[in-house]
Amino acid sequence: MPIALQFFVHYAYGIVFLWVLIEQLGLPIPSAPMLLTAGTLSATHKIHAFPVMLAVLAACAIADSLWYFAGVRYGGRVVRLVCRLSLEASACVKKTEGYFERRGAITLVFAKFVPGLSALAPPIAGQAGMPFARFLALDLIGSTLWGGAFVFGGSFFGRLAERSTMLFHALGRYGVVIFAVLLLSIIGYRLYRQRSFLLSVRELRLGPDELKSMIETAENLGGEPPVIVDLRHPLDYLPDPRVLPGAYRIGPKELEKQAALLPRDRDIVLYCTCPSEETSAALALRLHKLGIHRVRPLKGGFEGWRDAGYPLMDYTEPVLPRIA
Repeated sequence: MPIALQFFVHYAYGIVFLWVLIEQLGLPIPSAPMLLTAGTLSATHKIHAFPVMLAVLAACAIADSLWYFAGVRYGGRVVRLVCRLSLEASACVKKTEGYFERRGAITLVFAKFVPGLSALAPPIAGQAGMPFARFLALDLIGSTLWGGAFVFGGSFFGRLAERSTMLFHALGRYGVVIFAVLLLSIIGYRLYRQRSFLLSVRELRLGPDELKSMIETAENLGGEPPVIVDLRHPLDYLPDPRVLPGAYRIGPKELEKQAALLPRDRDIVLYCTCPSEETSAALALRLHKLGIHRVRPLKGGFEGWRDAGYPLMDYTEPVLPRIA
């Protein structure tokens, strides 16, 4: 048995616990290859699946509880921090909040199977005021399903491998290499997706200074100001309910449904609270495909505008025909 494999077998439960804990705390190091490896070794009786599952549940409970209470105390700030740590740009704050809005607390049961949603679900549950006992119960159910899928899936594969002497010896000899390749492939794929997304929206972004200049120019010349749309989720209004001057509060899905009403002869500026403007940038790309080309995400979102010292105002429900 290779030295690396011997080391893993000897310290398997501690390694699994630390690996899962690190991932659940937000570092983008996937646990799936580790759990599959542990499950495969359990088929050979070198380690046992039950203690592996206990290590997984303990790690998930500790990490998720920490993020839950951080969400209770710090709200949207800690949610955005977790989003920045994630390599899943498409599964940012807005998407996670959407899952909770549509499916409620049951989101925690399947959250760990959805890239990006796993890390964001606990702090958003805390921010939303979900009782901790209910959160922990649903989180442990979800962690059991998630961990069991990989551990017992690996165990099933290990039993199949035992029936083939050649495959079994190959796994024993090259198992560490297979694990490393699988791990690096997952990380590489996530990095590629993140980089591709950021490159696709780089040219679309509009800076706060540029937007301020557009608003002032429209006021001075008596022209039409840009249409500004606040895409934030209601939870994001809690720390600061104000909006940019003249902004409309419209959810991403609703805005996309009403795309036919959007003007083609005016600039449309979208903003959110997601790191790298994932929600507003992704929606801008979709609207471009629908033929609405003068739509751009605001660089830095709500915080970028606020931190630049530009004015904010209390929100009043506008007359909707003004958008068209």
